[in-house]
Amino acid sequence: MSAPEPELARLVAGAVTDVSSLPIAHDPVPADQVVSGSPSTGYAPLDESGDGERGGELGVWEMTPGAMRDVEVDEVFLVIAGRATVEFVEPALPAIDLRPGSVVRLDAGMSTVWTVTETLRKLFIAR
Repeated sequence: MSAPEPELARLVAGAVTDVSSLPIAHDPVPADQVVSGSPSTGYAPLDESGDGERGGELGVWEMTPGAMRDVEVDEVFLVIAGRATVEFVEPALPAIDLRPGSVVRLDAGMSTVWTVTETLRKLFIAR
């Protein structure tokens, strides 16, 4: 059973949105993407600009411990909490370690393996 559609956390000019404590509902990672463990992921949109109006999507994504395969979109993200390693399968690049404060750019089509050791939460902007 899937989690309900995430509710939009409105960003209001001149106000604070605390993305570190924003509630996020999780779904198990599909079996064909699981590498190890029983990871789950969740997502909370922060803006309705995913329609291309502003050229992208803004949100918070979270993954529990475990490992999963993914194919990326054009994205820049900032790690807010947790720890993980991202291996780049295609193109073959050195693995990176993520921790709070890490900023990373991903290109559409990159094939990755995410290994999360402490629940990872990231703020992202995607196109």
